[in-house]
Amino acid sequence: MRTIVWFRGKDLRIFDHAPLHDAAAHGEVIPIFILDPYFFDPARARNMPHRMQFLIDSLKSLEANLARRGSRLLVVAGRSVDVIPRVTQTLRADRVVAHRWVEPFGRERDRRIAQSVGARFELYEGETLMPPGTLRTASGRPYSIFGQFARAFRHLAAIGAPIPPPSLSPLPGDVQLTTTPIPTLERLGLKRNPAIQEGGDDAANDRLRSFIRTAATVYAERRDRLDLPGTSRLSADIKFGTISVRQVWSEVEATDRRSTAVEAFLTQLIWREFAYSTLWDWPLVLQQPFQASFKDFPWRYDEALWDAWVQGKTGYPVVDASARQLLTEGFVHNRARLISASFLAKHLLIDYRRGEAHYMRWLTDGDWANNNAGWQWVAGCGCGAQPYFRVMNPVLQGVKFDPEGSYVRRWVPELERLPTRYVHQPWAAPHEVLRSAQVRLGDNYPLPVVDHLFARRRFLAFAKAHLRGA
Repeated sequence: MRTIVWFRGKDLRIFDHAPLHDAAAHGEVIPIFILDPYFFDPARARNMPHRMQFLIDSLKSLEANLARRGSRLLVVAGRSVDVIPRVTQTLRADRVVAHRWVEPFGRERDRRIAQSVGARFELYEGETLMPPGTLRTASGRPYSIFGQFARAFRHLAAIGAPIPPPSLSPLPGDVQLTTTPIPTLERLGLKRNPAIQEGGDDAANDRLRSFIRTAATVYAERRDRLDLPGTSRLSADIKFGTISVRQVWSEVEATDRRSTAVEAFLTQLIWREFAYSTLWDWPLVLQQPFQASFKDFPWRYDEALWDAWVQGKTGYPVVDASARQLLTEGFVHNRARLISASFLAKHLLIDYRRGEAHYMRWLTDGDWANNNAGWQWVAGCGCGAQPYFRVMNPVLQGVKFDPEGSYVRRWVPELERLPTRYVHQPWAAPHEVLRSAQVRLGDNYPLPVVDHLFARRRFLAFAKAHLRGA
């Protein structure tokens, strides 16, 4: 049997890759990656520079790993809906196998390909720990509250052990395709950013081992600290499939399933399951709020405030630090994401969808389901959302989760000389303290663009008035 294994940008590994393993067990394997202009057109690539760098690095890693095992990755340019039917016929393939995607555009792509290729096109689960749409309430409906979903997941989930890489043979001698090299960043109009973490499954496995050795044991205590390395940094690896979520779950769980730290980490993986399940059942959440009452919320369109938030010049140090980290590293700590998202939607009354799109552009781990779920949760309009009336105080959040101001001083060097008691609220510092620290408010660091108490009262008034009339 001759099988095309279609790698699709969210499964860039050979370990724990079910379609590849199954194909190798049943005959000839032809690994393919398609440079679809939906992603690889230079104009589109420039709108996701950090993700594209990680993807290109991961593709090169996949290519090298397949070569080490005796096979070869065929890279073909063109629209997936055109290329797959053509190469299936050209190569006389019996099957085309791939991992399923939950995103609406991926599901439509697969529908069209199945229409052309027929039963030879087979989709495998593997993007999540349980297939999206599996968990249902007693009445047969999708879960809309995370706590209930999490309890059902823990009760019903049967997560199998990861599978090893398969043994591969060289490509069949009659395989002849017009292929292209993996594109360089330069060809896509991008410049390499040395601050972006390295892609590929070798790097992913290194990060997992490092997390298990160090931060995993203190995850519950440190996961929200902005100034300490308390998280796994595996989000981009899981998003691009350079490591499988099943492998991450299995290896972390094996350390000590009963520990508070491990339990806290596994809960975050269940939150990802919830986000994917929500997108599967309600694909329109990528365009509109989950809560219908927020559909016509009176968001403001103030470009000066938007630019201040994007560039890290709001006058609130922890918000500005996260904005600058995003643009520089393609990463923002989860706690900082929550603070910044709350500030944009609730302090500035700017549509959460603008922030969501901005994060998708610059995040290396930009994931449609997770990103949307996080933004809607903070804005108070999502599935399983926090109460709309909770407005995070950026000063108190900074004091609590960056107590010495190390995170702020790293990303907002204008404030590095300020004493710790003022680093999260420089406007409160006496004039002589500001002068000694060389901080000139309104000059080399902005005054706050809005007062916290005023912004909180304004948002609550807007929300109550809107929700009463919804």
